Amino acid sequence: MAEEREPLLQNGGAGNAAATKGSPALLPSLARSVLKFLMWAVFLTWAAGIFFYPTKPVQAAFGEWATLTKQSIFGITGTVFLVFSAPILIVAALAYVYIFAFPGDHVETKKLRSLSFRLWTFPVLVDGPFGVVSAVEFIGIVLFIIYVVFSMTYYVVETVSLVSKSHLSPITSSELILDLVGARFGSVGLFCMIFLFLPVSRGSVLLRLIDIPFEHATRYHVWLGHLTMALFTLHGLCYVVTWFLEGRLIEELIQWKEIGVANLAGVISLVAGLLMWVTSLHPVRKRFFELFFYTHQLYIVFIVFLVLHVGDFVFSIAAGAVFLFMLDRFLRFWQSRAKVDIVSAACRPCGIVELVFSKPPSLRYNALSFIFVQVRELSLLQWHPFSVSSSPMDGKYHMSILIKVLGTWTDKLKSIINDVEEKKTRSDSNHITASIEGPYGHQSPYHLMYENLILVAGGIGISPFLAILSDIIHRVEQGMPCAPKNVLVLWSVKKSTELSLLSAVDAQSISSSVSDKLHLDIQAFVTQEHEPPLEDGIVEGDQKIPGIFVKNGAAMSGLVGTGDNFWAALYFAASTLGAVLAFALVQVYYVKRFNVYAWWHLGLLLLLCMVAGVALPGGLVVLLWHLSEKRRMQDEKWDAGTDAVAEAEQTTNGTGGADAASAASLATLRTTRYGCRPKFQAEFAAFAERAGGAAADVGVLVCGPPGLQASVARECRSHNFGRGGAKGGAVFHFNSHSFDL
Repeated sequence: MAEEREPLLQNGGAGNAAATKGSPALLPSLARSVLKFLMWAVFLTWAAGIFFYPTKPVQAAFGEWATLTKQSIFGITGTVFLVFSAPILIVAALAYVYIFAFPGDHVETKKLRSLSFRLWTFPVLVDGPFGVVSAVEFIGIVLFIIYVVFSMTYYVVETVSLVSKSHLSPITSSELILDLVGARFGSVGLFCMIFLFLPVSRGSVLLRLIDIPFEHATRYHVWLGHLTMALFTLHGLCYVVTWFLEGRLIEELIQWKEIGVANLAGVISLVAGLLMWVTSLHPVRKRFFELFFYTHQLYIVFIVFLVLHVGDFVFSIAAGAVFLFMLDRFLRFWQSRAKVDIVSAACRPCGIVELVFSKPPSLRYNALSFIFVQVRELSLLQWHPFSVSSSPMDGKYHMSILIKVLGTWTDKLKSIINDVEEKKTRSDSNHITASIEGPYGHQSPYHLMYENLILVAGGIGISPFLAILSDIIHRVEQGMPCAPKNVLVLWSVKKSTELSLLSAVDAQSISSSVSDKLHLDIQAFVTQEHEPPLEDGIVEGDQKIPGIFVKNGAAMSGLVGTGDNFWAALYFAASTLGAVLAFALVQVYYVKRFNVYAWWHLGLLLLLCMVAGVALPGGLVVLLWHLSEKRRMQDEKWDAGTDAVAEAEQTTNGTGGADAASAASLATLRTTRYGCRPKFQAEFAAFAERAGGAAADVGVLVCGPPGLQASVARECRSHNFGRGGAKGGAVFHFNSHSFDL
């Protein structure tokens, strides 16, 4: 349950109290340090091995290792897998142990002063193709560039030196160099593909370990996708040019070798990859999102034919990362099978749709989470990400989102809700059934770490900040751990009708006791109106319709990678061991018995063993997990439809008579300015002075379009470098909560 996570915010205090009693705190601290050391040691050794793999010393060491292990039942495939894929799985296993043993280790306010944390929240690049880039992200980009340049330079020099000693004709030498360089482009691309699949696993334990939310990891996937496909494209072009010069282009393109790479399979894989790459380019993705979404499902074709192209032992370089992706995808498939009823809906006058879903009380999330939503009455394939606008403190049985009507999908959704509002009756024709994946997001509610907080939103970007405001107000009211004391909201909207979204904050009113502990200032900027309307602040046509869509009383499934740590770890262990066992059995009773030697055949067997490990023992664990969740609901005597609707009605009725009071209480804290935009330099400087100047760490969270993110990041960087930070002033920590597929 969400409430069970609250003591974790006191982890630092509890640890200090335990330390004063003596040695009991020593053992957990030692265990934590040992686990961290092991994970870092394995990861750094693995990364160094990949980086220096082109060099002769590493090649020699790998050759010796292959000699020692190739006689095992797994053969050379097992050798390569142990070197390049097993380390990632070992780190994942240790990560499950770490998160299970120390679930609150991420929520320590002392992190604000640590160098690593400041590198994550310090923007280095603001303008450019990468968008806003933090110091850590910049270091990562530089390291990948160095790796690719170093590897290809080493390979090219080595290839040219080798060919020059063979005394071949100039034309033959050129063709051979092009052939070998093409192979090197492919091998470097395969190593980059390892990192391509790691961030795209939404509930990955590795992302949770280093507290990278999926919306940030998606950016890394995009960057790595461009790099990987560029390398694979160069790989293919080198061979195409070589075959063309040799006069056997068509013959080579359709060739499917038994021993060696299958060229036709590589062509199919590359074509699928190119289609995904072209349609994922920002201009295409922005204008033709459905084309991008449907084309990206070709990743299955890309992976399968890549395996058929290179065979088992070459694919085992990236098999570990692909396996983690398969684990996440299979679990998401299970969760998305559940039909979730929309227990409440509202169409706001500013063109915003609010949906409230039923959720089990044990499903945990924080105020910066987001979910993927599919409405089956609108599309069976489309999934759209939305920030959660409700706080875990708002209730145990429901979760809400705000949707801005922008395209065909959202317009159809609004039409259905409007029809129901007009008829006030429920029928199968206007029934809405949703499927949900998530929630995903930061492992820790990092907004609770800052005593001084600036929330910068553009339009519907206020949605996650409504959850933050509700979360903070509820915590202060209930006397729960909550660091924020000074909160400034800078919200830019086009029309004043959007200001009614503040009524979505679940806090009934801000009592004097809360006002004494929390200084909340809301600055709203209406950019396309120069004076307030006659009925400023009045919300009309905003009634929720609780229960009108409820049909089966179905709630969100708790089968999510960010959910129960025990079951998630058991699922990982069962699937991994199952895949290894399946591969061993196939080697003993099929490959060796029937003398299977074709590379593509062996690669297909390896892929099938990975699928079998996830689907069979992994599927059994997921089934038991599902039954456990179902039994827990029965033990708690909880009815998904009834309790969620009752809670939604209580919220609606509670704010029905008091809604005006709630809006008025927020309105008294809100200053609305017309015909202008926020001046970040002045606002940040004034806030830093109120927050205590040099002693202040200011958390800046922004949710909005890229231009807004760049402006805020530029101001944070300027203040930290010059106007404030370099002179001992307040430090502004930049955090983006914008999701852009």
